[in-house]
Order: sequence, then structure tokens, then C-alpha cells
Amino acid sequence: MIEITHDEIDSSALLRAAESNLAGATVLFLGTTREMTGGRRTRSLVYEAYEVMARQKMAELADEARRRWPLTGCAIVHRLGQLGIREASVAIAVSSPHRQDAFEAGKWLIDTLKEVVPIWKQENWDDGTCEWVHPGQSPSASRPTTLDSLPDSPRNATPTTNES
Repeated sequence: MIEITHDEIDSSALLRAAESNLAGATVLFLGTTREMTGGRRTRSLVYEAYEVMARQKMAELADEARRRWPLTGCAIVHRLGQLGIREASVAIAVSSPHRQDAFEAGKWLIDTLKEVVPIWKQENWDDGTCEWVHPGQSPSASRPTTLDSLPDSPRNATPTTNES
């Protein structure tokens, strides 16, 4: 299961997609919207993507994880649109005969997804400012703007990745 959705992420469905009779461990990671980031209060997040390329990259990551670890299941879902505090934006479920492999694969998947998949996050702060965070870039490296002076959506930007 590799999905990009505008709907709430169904973590139970994700776990079902990753489960296997051969698995001794299933790890579920949920990335959620936190209230505070770097001492600033978050009002909401907005996610946009180059969807065709994002799905392709996510599938490539799942394939690579299966090559690196003895996974019996792998499922990745990323949500787009506006998300409030505590809402899940990304979910990864992996299963494996042993827990160490499942934990390592899950960590590698989320870390690598954030670096190479063309999904952009806009942090909307409680003070009325916002900033876009691009793949592989931390929020502090972005240029803040106000909600009234947003630049063109990154949806129109040419996607790039940090691959060599």
C-alpha cells in the first residue's frame, strides 16, 4: 500500500496492509502535527506534493527497504491538505520476522522519505506568519512570510531531490 490522500489516515488499514503470518514484529510510525516547533506555536500545517513523482518515490523507497531488510510487509501513506494539531500527516507500517529489522526499516523509511519525496510542508504559525519547508530542509532554513503575502504554491515548482 503506497498512498497519497487528502483524507484522514486510517492507521488500522495501514497495519492490516503490512501484517503477515510470517511477521514477529510490526512497527507503525505516525508523524503528527505538534503544537510547538522551535519555541513557536503552530496553528496548522499544509502539505502539497508533486503527486505522481511522490507516489513513485514512495514506491521506490518501499522496494529499497524490502531489499535492505527481510520485510514481510510495508505500507506508506502521506496526507495532503491542511492538518490541525495532533492530526497524522504520514504513516509507515512495516513488518518483519524480528523487531530490530522492523524498527530499522521504519526509521530509514521516514528519514529518507522526508529527504527525497517531493512533498512540501507549510508551517502556519499562531502569530500569522508561515513558511514552506522543502524536502530535506529544516523549518529554520526556510524564509518566513505572512499569511497575506504567500509566494506561489510549491505545487508549480520543479521538484528536485537530494539524490546523487
